Amino acid sequence: MNIRFTKMHALGNNYIYVNQIEENIPEEFMKPLAIAVSNVQTGIGSDGLILICDSNHAAIRMRVFNSDGSEAKNCGNGLRCVARYAYEKGLVQNTSFTIETLGGIVTAHVQVLGDTVNSISIDMGEPRLRKGEIPMLDSGSAEDLATHSVIELEGQVYSFTGVSMGNPHAVFFVEDVKSAPVDTLGPQIEKHPMFPEGTNVEFVSPVSNNELDFRVWERGSGITYACGTGACAAVVAAILHGKFEKGKAVTVHLLGGDLEILWGQDDHVWMTGPAEYICHGEYAFEK
Repeated sequence: MNIRFTKMHALGNNYIYVNQIEENIPEEFMKPLAIAVSNVQTGIGSDGLILICDSNHAAIRMRVFNSDGSEAKNCGNGLRCVARYAYEKGLVQNTSFTIETLGGIVTAHVQVLGDTVNSISIDMGEPRLRKGEIPMLDSGSAEDLATHSVIELEGQVYSFTGVSMGNPHAVFFVEDVKSAPVDTLGPQIEKHPMFPEGTNVEFVSPVSNNELDFRVWERGSGITYACGTGACAAVVAAILHGKFEKGKAVTVHLLGGDLEILWGQDDHVWMTGPAEYICHGEYAFEK
């Protein structure tokens, strides 16, 4: 089966994008296809697979499959790439439009120079802060806020803030993200029984009154260069802890570059950043 694809990245977080409206990949192929294309030795090499689909509820629909084949509820960097692709390929006509995800429907706004999208803003909606919404399982109630949560690993207790941006996040404040134990604690926390659906794990450090250093262990993918929903969750967590002011934009420094995150007074979180093409091609897939 030959599948036409586009490889895109947003701050280095790269996925294989397939226009499912034209390709019509069978459901049973999606998990093995995601694993196959993500493999850098025998596939194309990526953080996963994203399908751009028709929607009955929004202008278009995005489905995200991690490199391990699991389906994610949302992907902030993926949303920006999908928005650029959809506008430039004529799947949508307006510069503002909606995108359906498993985590809910979001609004995208593309900034266009000539015929080219040069920046994308996504209204990621309101963060979900209660333990049952993330979801988290501990001794408390599902209605409790996850602002001051703790987790025990190998006899040591760590404090974190739980946030859902349509997908789960555990945000840890550290002195220096460059020395944060992303590759050791990250996978342990991702699969900890406290998180029945797993979790993304962020290690963050405010470096000024409007800047945040950031590193991430992504659920299903491991260390990646950027995580848009993670950047949103990190800024929300930092504001909840009094480190930034709500209603003012924060620049988040990720390995792959910078995102601008604004948690507005209306409780909606806006994410603004770039999305870039890498290549187009055809992949020969055998299940």
